[in-house]
This record gives sequence, C-alpha cells and structure tokens, in this order.
Amino acid sequence: MNKLSRSSSLIITTILVFTSITSSSTVASQLVDRVAAVVNDEVITMSEVNQEGAKYFKTITEKAPPAQLEDALIRARDEVLNTIIDKKLIAQEAEKQGVSVSDAEVQAAADQMLINNKMTREMLESQLAQMGMDYSGYLNTLRNQILQTKLVNYEIRSRIIITDDMILDYYDTNYTKHVSDGGYYLMQMGFIWGKSGNNSSEAARYAEKMDAKKRADRVHALVKNGQDFRTLAQKFSDLPSAADGGDLGVFQKEDMAPYMQKAVLDLSPGEISEVIETPSGYQFFKLLSSQDGQIVVQASFDAVKEEIRNKLYDEKLKEQFNEWVTNIKKQAYIKKL
Repeated sequence: MNKLSRSSSLIITTILVFTSITSSSTVASQLVDRVAAVVNDEVITMSEVNQEGAKYFKTITEKAPPAQLEDALIRARDEVLNTIIDKKLIAQEAEKQGVSVSDAEVQAAADQMLINNKMTREMLESQLAQMGMDYSGYLNTLRNQILQTKLVNYEIRSRIIITDDMILDYYDTNYTKHVSDGGYYLMQMGFIWGKSGNNSSEAARYAEKMDAKKRADRVHALVKNGQDFRTLAQKFSDLPSAADGGDLGVFQKEDMAPYMQKAVLDLSPGEISEVIETPSGYQFFKLLSSQDGQIVVQASFDAVKEEIRNKLYDEKLKEQFNEWVTNIKKQAYIKKL
C-alpha cells in the first residue's frame, strides 16, 4: 500500500471511529433525556422533571427508608411531572388567549421581591443555590407565576361573586356558638418556660421562667387595654390554641384543671383573668359566656366581615381554578411515557 493509500485509510478509520463515538453519545444522551410526557404538541423531557424536582428528590433520598426509596421516588416523579403538565397547559392556554409576560415584568417582580424581603441579589442567589436552583431558573418560575395570575384574572376572577348572605352564613357557623348546661366558653393565652429541658442550669431555667412571665404580663396588659384577644393569641401565645386565636371552646367546671377553675369561675362574661402560673408556664383566660342557652359571639360581624369575604373568595378561586384546569385537561392530548 502506498503512502497516499495509507493516509486515506487512516482518515477514513478516524472518521468512522469518531462517528461511532458521536452516535453512541447521542444515543446515550437520548436515553438519559428521554421524553416523559407529551402535552398537545409539546414534549416534557426527563431532564425537566429531574431539574424541577431536584430538591424534592434529594430530600426523599435522604429520608426515605431504603426499602421504600424506589417507590417513593416513582411517586415523587409522577407528582412533579403532573405539576409540569399543568404549567404547560396553562402556558398553552395563555398563548391561545394572547396573554403574555414580558422580561421587564418578570424583572420588576423579582426586584420588588428583593425590596419586600430586604434582600440583595447575592443573598437571593445564595438561597437559590441551597435549593438547587439558579437565578435564571428562579426568573422562569416567577414568569410562570405571573402568567398564571394574569390568566386567572382573565378567566376566573371576574366571575366570582361573594354575597353578604354567604358571609353571614359563614359568620353564624364559625363565629357564634351555643353554650348550654352551665358550660364556660373560654379563650386562652399561654407562655411556656422550660423549653431548654432539664439539662440546663438552674439559673437558665429561672431566666426562662422570668422571660415567660414578662411576655405574659406584656400581652395581658395589651388585652386589658382593649386590643383584640384573638389577634394577640395568634401572634404571641405558645399554646396549640393559638392557631384558633386562643379559642378553647366550652368547658364544664369539673373538666377544668384546678388552676383554670381558680382563674375563671369568678369571672363575668367578657372579663379577662389575672395571669396565673401553671406547671409549665403562665396563662390567662377570657370568659366569653357562662350562661345556659346563650349564643356566644366570638367576634363582631363588622370586625371580621372583610376577613370572611377574603377567605370565601380565596376558597372559591381555588375551587374554580381547579375546575378550570380539569376542563383544560379534558380537552388536551396528554400522554405520559
């Protein structure tokens, strides 16, 4: 074989090897980034699913028992895939309706978020990195949120009507209660000490106890000066009842702990007890009613009317949004692979 022939053979061999390697890499890439679902004329790849659910999958991997890990990840990937499908459908619907979000709108929303949370861009990017997301991914998420809000405003919000009768019905059901059989309707606030445990020093435990007493006295003074018990309980109380604004419901005398009896039995409806010491902290109570057959009003209608309106509106919005997405899904071609 002459020199030219040997060179040609070497070139051809090199091309064939390169082609083989390239083809193998392409096939491997396609296998890794396979199609996870088709939504109308768009595809969702497995890499999108993995990127969207990266932090979720990591948490499951770290916490799930080994024997349950595979099933847990399968369920998690399906949840994430469903979320992406919904986003695709919403984006497609927005395009049909001519609803769009400009880069300027997204950046303005991002800048406002930094202002509202008193953060810098660097602080945000650091938090995003901990979540497995970069800034461009965050902007894309923000774009989807703005797009969804615009579409919801266009399609749903204008059709939601909350009437005064609906508000009154909710008020009667949730803000008034009937007290019978000599019950005591109570509200409660509590301030716990001893959170550091029995291993802390006596001085540390005493300091915690005094801190709890100080907090109890301060909030007790605010209530006595006319501030709303429910709002203060939600904000300051350490007890589980804080979630309900300190509402304990109706107690019979014999069901009360001795310290509770001492605090409330001599109260008249509407009065606030003194701050009392309990085995784990300090508490005080408000007696709403102790009369048989009385209807107790937990808050005035005017005070909670707008709160109820907003709550009913949000519930209706969520309900209609879910119905709207369900109807879009019925009309769409969705195929999970």
